[in-house]
Parts: sequence; C-alpha cells; structure tokens
Amino acid sequence: MDDQEVRQITDSRVLAALSHPLRRRLMDALKVDGPATVGMLAERTDQAPANISHHMKVLAAGDLVTEAPELARDRRERWWKLVTRGVRWNNHDFDADPAARAVADAATSLNLDRQVALARAWHAADETTQAAWGDGPFSADRWLRLTPDELAELGTELTDLLARWADRAVPDDGRDRQPVFLFAHGIPARP
Repeated sequence: MDDQEVRQITDSRVLAALSHPLRRRLMDALKVDGPATVGMLAERTDQAPANISHHMKVLAAGDLVTEAPELARDRRERWWKLVTRGVRWNNHDFDADPAARAVADAATSLNLDRQVALARAWHAADETTQAAWGDGPFSADRWLRLTPDELAELGTELTDLLARWADRAVPDDGRDRQPVFLFAHGIPARP
C-alpha cells in the first residue's frame, strides 16, 4: 500500500467519526470485501440497515467513505466504497488541543481493543475451525534493543511487507482464501 492510499488524519472530528466500533467494522468490511450496499453491510455485521445507513453517513461526512454510483443497477441502489485503503494518525498531532488529544487517545485505545478482540475471538474458536487452518495462525514477539530511528525503520519494513501481501494479485488457482487479520506493535516497554 503506497502512501497515496493511506490518509494521514489530522482532524479530530474525522478521528472521532472513525472511533466507533461499528464504524471501524464497516471500514474493515469495505477494505476486505470491497464496495457494498447498506443491505450487504447490514448482513455482514448483523445490524439493522437504518443503523448502517446512519453510520455510513457519518463516515462519508469525514470523507472516509464515498458513494460509488457507478456500481448501482438503478437509482435506488446506493453503493459505498472507501476513499483510501488505509488511515493513520499520530497522537502527537493533537497535542495542542486537550480535547482533540483525548479523541486521538480514545481512537488509539479503540484500535487496540479491536485488534485484541479479533485475536481473542480466534483463540476462542472451536477446534474444527482452528484445525482447518493447521499451522498457519501464529503469534510472535521479541524484545529488541533499538533507537527511536531503528524502531521507525523496523516499522517501515514491517508495513511494507504487510502491504506487499495485502496488495498482491490474488492467484486464480481455485483455492479458497479467507480474510486474515495480522497486527504488530513495536513499542518501548520494560519487561
């Protein structure tokens, strides 16, 4: 994923729009499955279409999603797509305004909660589901000694590797490929 496909969020109102668990799921659904109608998103998230419609309007107001009229079969059908494939923010961009910083901190916390919840859901899955994936699922962690610049370099390398896999042309070999969530955090910490 090149930098043109990743939006750097510096407006706390946009970050607030993104910082809702259902809106985050909706953006994930659009990222994984591509453009969709409100009805399709309602089915994928087990939500009422009216609720999905409201949240899509909030995301659209933040320029996070946009309508895709070219996909509609008639005037009543409304399709939605992501404006960019990814978003990022730096909490320090919001330091000048305590309220904006609180929004950024909440967004970061929600993001981490979502990531951990997906990992916990996998580990809670039944044995048959887990067995179907064999040795594929993994967890890895390491303690490293790095400078801030080295950590930034490592982060860029990992992000580039993930982008390479995410943006690859999916082989047309008839094999079933399911969505896989992968996340990594590199943070200063003490054992």
